[in-house]
Amino acid sequence: MSTVILIALAVIALGVSLRKDKDKTIKTVKQARNMMKGMLSDIVGILLLIGLVLTLIPSETIESLIGSESGFLAVVLSAVLGTITLIPAFVAFPLIGSLKSSGAGLVTLTAFLTTLTMVGFLTMPLEIKTFGKKFTIIRNGVSFVFAILIALSMGVIL
Repeated sequence: MSTVILIALAVIALGVSLRKDKDKTIKTVKQARNMMKGMLSDIVGILLLIGLVLTLIPSETIESLIGSESGFLAVVLSAVLGTITLIPAFVAFPLIGSLKSSGAGLVTLTAFLTTLTMVGFLTMPLEIKTFGKKFTIIRNGVSFVFAILIALSMGVIL
């Protein structure tokens, strides 16, 4: 239901924008379409790769490596994997769902997802260039620690 509401709001906002400045709105919609075309092959590739990995790796293996009984080392390894992985969040959420249904533990998945969104190893050079080395290292270090704490908290809460 919320998806329908969001789509309706987007259509209404598009209508308001078209009334306000038709040329600018059409130009922006075309730019967005072109950006989506450019990202589509990457998104499909990532989803196919995820599907292939989940097909090739049995659920029992996933459960033994990152299941709820896999321990603290699995949480840290999942956090490190999330730190060095660069995939969009809208692709990560379905991946998390698939891993969860394959037996992965909530704590390890939380560690992976939080570091994926909060820590950026691959984007560090750009961040250093923009914000400086000291800030970037402190921000990423603190984010990594908090990601582990969030994951462990989820294990206690749920």
